[in-house]
Formats: sequence, structure tokens, C-alpha cells
Amino acid sequence: MMPLLAVVHGTRDPQGTATTAELLRQVARLRPEVPVRMASVDTVREALTDLGGDVVLVPLLLGAGYHVRTDIPRAVAAAPRARVRVGPPLGPHPLLAVALEDRLAEAGASCGDASAVVLAAAGSTDPAANAAARATARLLSARLGRPVMAAFLHGGATAAPSPAAAVASLRKAGHADVAVARYLLAPGWFARRAEDAGGCATSAPLGAHEAVAQLVWERYDAQVRAQPAAGSVRASRSGAVSSAAPAGTGTAAKIASCWA
Repeated sequence: MMPLLAVVHGTRDPQGTATTAELLRQVARLRPEVPVRMASVDTVREALTDLGGDVVLVPLLLGAGYHVRTDIPRAVAAAPRARVRVGPPLGPHPLLAVALEDRLAEAGASCGDASAVVLAAAGSTDPAANAAARATARLLSARLGRPVMAAFLHGGATAAPSPAAAVASLRKAGHADVAVARYLLAPGWFARRAEDAGGCATSAPLGAHEAVAQLVWERYDAQVRAQPAAGSVRASRSGAVSSAAPAGTGTAAKIASCWA
């Protein structure tokens, strides 16, 4: 089986590091037959050099910002011994809306049924990355049946509004209870900033949610099915989804609904 190289942003926050490691353990438990390795965006070249041969690289990033468009391709080009299939970032995808819904439910005791939600994304100077966050907000809105406004913690003029401004805007529009959904994978600097948005509740980052782990394998499978020529590097922006879906109740049923 081709190894999976999961590329994370990286953080100095110990809780963020632990959360990312737990997500990778969850990923590995779903497919114990596939070797799973993690690298930060700064150590991709070294990891690919160590692995060599055929590798599927999946960015554990929520949008196609600078790391996806520049850093990862540069690292792949610098590791000629590896034949790399590069998947798209995780977002946007309906499975992320499943995870966001669950995280909001876990946080919602302090404000009951919030009538609107602010999706607090990291933000980027790349408008395409911010557009991906807005697409996720639309997916979450469709899932919740209530307004969801994307907001950004970073990115300057290309990334507006801020979470606090979004909360204020929704309240001005008549939504007394506005929850904040952290559209972040793990605790860290951005996650702490989202706490200051002024929502009635703030959800935890996505973390080691089953739907996120399942999505990693969806990205992997799409690249395996692509079957590029030997020695080639294939980068994909598609969000191809396999026809197989888990069944059951609770979270498993929500995940299955993404293929319905």
C-alpha cells in the first residue's frame, strides 16, 4: 500500500500538537494496513526523501492558501526520489460540516439554540483560500438550517469581516444568540483569538473528529484511483468522493448522509 503523508501546518502550542497527533492516530486506526506519516509544511522534503517511492500526500489544511500553492509543491520538487500524488486540502467538504455541527452541539449548552453562527476561519491573503471558507459556511448553513457567516482571524483587507464584527452584524440583523464555530483543526494562536469574538458559545476546533479522519482517506483514495504514470508528480484540486460510505447511527449516520 502506498504510504500516506499527512502534512500539517505545525504549531508550538503543546495542546495543538497533541490534538494533531490524536487526529493522525484516528486516521491510522481506520486503515491499519496503510503506513501513515506526519510532516509539517517545513519538513515535507525531508519526509519525502526518507519515504522515497510512491507516496500520497494529503494536506491537513482547510484551504488552498500559500502552503498548498507554493510550499508543498516546492518541497515535492526538491525530493526527486519520491513519486508523489498530491491531494487537495481538506476544505471545503460536507464532512467538515458534519464535524462542525458536532463541535457546536458540544459547546451549545451555554446559549441554547443559537439562531445564527459565525464560522471563524484562520484567514489568508489569498482570496481563493477565503472563498473556500465561505463555501464551508454555506455547507454548514444548509446542514443547520440557519444563517452562517464566514469570518477571518487573519489576512488583512482580503479577509473580512473579523469574527467579532460578524457576531455584531448578525446581532444587528436580529439574531440575539450567535455561536462561533472554530473552523480550525487544532488549538493554538488562532483558536485563542476566536474566543474573543463575543459569541454566546464557541466550539472547540475540529480536532480528532471521525468525519475529519474519514475525509483524509477520501482525499487519499481519490489520488490512488487516479493512477498517474510512473515517476510523475500529480497534484489535484478535486474533491472526489468514493462511493463507499460508512453506515450506522449518530456520527456514522451523519457521515453517510454526505453521500446520500
